[in-house]
Amino acid sequence: MVWFETILVVLTLLTGVIWLLDKLFFAKRRAARSDLLDEEPVLVDYSRAFFPVLAVVLILRSFIAEPYKIPSSSMMPNLLIGDFILVNKFAYGLRLPINNQKFLAIGEPARGDVVVFKPPHDPENNWIKRVVGLPGDKVGFHGDMVYLNGQPLKYEKIGDYVGAGRGSDMTGATLLREELPGRTHTVLEWLGNPPPGGGEGDWVVPPGHYFVMGDNRDNSLDGRFWEYHFLPEENLRGKAFLIWLNCEGWVCKNGFDPSRIGNGIQ
Repeated sequence: MVWFETILVVLTLLTGVIWLLDKLFFAKRRAARSDLLDEEPVLVDYSRAFFPVLAVVLILRSFIAEPYKIPSSSMMPNLLIGDFILVNKFAYGLRLPINNQKFLAIGEPARGDVVVFKPPHDPENNWIKRVVGLPGDKVGFHGDMVYLNGQPLKYEKIGDYVGAGRGSDMTGATLLREELPGRTHTVLEWLGNPPPGGGEGDWVVPPGHYFVMGDNRDNSLDGRFWEYHFLPEENLRGKAFLIWLNCEGWVCKNGFDPSRIGNGIQ
């Protein structure tokens, strides 16, 4: 969330400036006044204690890895409601906190990557989907199938899905293996039932943009339904790569699945 990033940056800068100014100027003055005990003001003491911690958290969260919690079923069966994931923040380049401005290019998303981003129509929140179309690709969705550059993707039926917890409403949906070029992964479909609101069409991905979809094809508000169907590159936040906890509800009162801890995100 932007507000959390803003608070973290402001506190880090504030405590750092207070500590630095005291070290350069005021600490020397206090030491020179022999008639007073050399005691640090409370504000300086707290700044000196918290600045290193805040700086480490800011660096880790902004440039290394950031945690997120999956709030919806749009990425089932691969990501479940209550999964806590880690997102690689340098996979697609280093970006400044708050404004997300890239200052060092490192890599670009590959087809099949699961990415966290801020959608054009909801820039205050982070979403998660799978990259299906790269710049220049023609992506189509018709019936229950994805088409890429005029060719339908290959699908293999695995069986009927059995959900749990808040994802139990997907029990009975068909679990499929989808062969997206470069990445084979599983998806959920209610075969024969089109997604609510349609979602069928063909789209050519413009330069500097991506086409993203959820793995739960009938329950994902993704590029098929957006007014502007494409994800701008500058809205990317990072690449999801690891599940480090599964817990429905903040205190795990609605379920805890230790088997998901440590699972990589395919």
